[in-house]
Amino acid sequence: MCIYCRANMISMETIIIFYILLFLVAFLYSSVGHGGASGYLALMAIFSISPEVMKPTALLLNLFVSMTSFIQFYRGKHFNWKIFLPFALTSVPMAFVGGLITVDADIYKKILGFLLLIPIIRFLFFANITVKEIKKSNLVLSLVIGAAIGFFSGLIGIGGGIILSPALLLLKWTDMKQTAAISALFIFVNSFSGLVGQLTKGIHFSPDMYAYVAVAFIGGIFGAYYGSLRFGHTVLKYMLAAVLMAATYKLLFTGA
Repeated sequence: MCIYCRANMISMETIIIFYILLFLVAFLYSSVGHGGASGYLALMAIFSISPEVMKPTALLLNLFVSMTSFIQFYRGKHFNWKIFLPFALTSVPMAFVGGLITVDADIYKKILGFLLLIPIIRFLFFANITVKEIKKSNLVLSLVIGAAIGFFSGLIGIGGGIILSPALLLLKWTDMKQTAAISALFIFVNSFSGLVGQLTKGIHFSPDMYAYVAVAFIGGIFGAYYGSLRFGHTVLKYMLAAVLMAATYKLLFTGA
């Protein structure tokens, strides 16, 4: 049983539920090229883990899951360097800047609560977008979007893919598979940059980090494998959306 859970008298059943949800989050996010930070943050918010632990924990888990996802999609020949590089050029330094900033816990929770609305909308309404005609990307717009996403990635502790992927699809610059591949590497580089920024300020990891990484890594392997090939997981999408909505409600309206 984890130290955090013992201190708060959480039952073994609750701990098991946490790890099951952690596996499902990693599985589903990696299947669409995401690291899962917004999902991990949602789970930790529900379990009342402090923001000081949430940010670095989510970014570290992101590194393992997003790289696993990227490798699978890259092998499937879905990656496009031309689309990726302009976003990364501005997002990486801004993720570092965001990682340097420490915000008040209450403000952090409110920002996170609003950002969690994005993956909810992503999984409920943009799960299976079909892009019939790919449009040419815009360099300036890519640089601006990359900088904005990078900053919030470092500030809150997400990789930014959950914001980038619907943007790419709505702009029709990539199809679903290309979006997943680009988002996966985008998440990895931003998570690394944000984590380095946080290291300069001093960070706190959960004593159960090894277990978190193991569960998320296994979920990410399975999710990336099935997602890079073919997989319909509507039920899981709705389950994850429900978890995110519960976390959003707690963060925005309960003050917990």
